[in-house]
Amino acid sequence: MLKNIHPALNADVLHALRSMGHGDTLVVSDTNFPSDSVARQTVVGRPLSIANLSARDAIRAILSVLPLDTPLQNSAGRMEVMGAPGEIPTVQSEVQAEIDRAEGRHSPMYGIERFAFYDLAKKAYCVISTGETRFYGCFLFTKGVIPPAGV
Repeated sequence: MLKNIHPALNADVLHALRSMGHGDTLVVSDTNFPSDSVARQTVVGRPLSIANLSARDAIRAILSVLPLDTPLQNSAGRMEVMGAPGEIPTVQSEVQAEIDRAEGRHSPMYGIERFAFYDLAKKAYCVISTGETRFYGCFLFTKGVIPPAGV
């Protein structure tokens, strides 16, 4: 255990989050996402896991250490519901609340069509699979920067 680090953030996940640079993307997926096959094509090359947590709880842990990109860039995306791209399932509403909490303001997610999401996920730095069993619990985050003190 480490002080001030969420206990769900295991060594592999912390290493990946720390190793990512500004503009790198991260996928947080539900249990139905093809994490293994997609993750093999990412920078890390294998799936990471925050097992037994909902998407909301896993993303709360991740956002406790990961800065999101600026509001000028798309920093948080969600997999759109097929046939209803504007629909926001409960799992996505919960994650939106965590993003807003971490950012200290409303920072809306953008929608990504399902197959476009798969394509973007293959280009990501890594895929972190959660214990989320609800459909459409898949998200894409872009890492931002931490400014120097006083800026």
